[in-house]
Amino acid sequence: MIRALVESAFQTGYLSVESEGLLHQMLATRIYQAEDVAALTRLCDAVRAGQVKREASSSISTGFLTQK
Repeated sequence: MIRALVESAFQTGYLSVESEGLLHQMLATRIYQAEDVAALTRLCDAVRAGQVKREASSSISTGFLTQK
């Protein structure tokens, strides 16, 4: 599911608040595969580069997007 959310963000150019919340929940469960981590890394890089925009305006939920 992580990869599907990442792909959706790339297709739309935006990471929605809902998708970001779901990503946080999935990462908290620690049930993911290496491919999920790679996809999330691509998303983080794209957000930093401005290729994907975050819908969330709060810095509260940026933990996984600001760490590398």
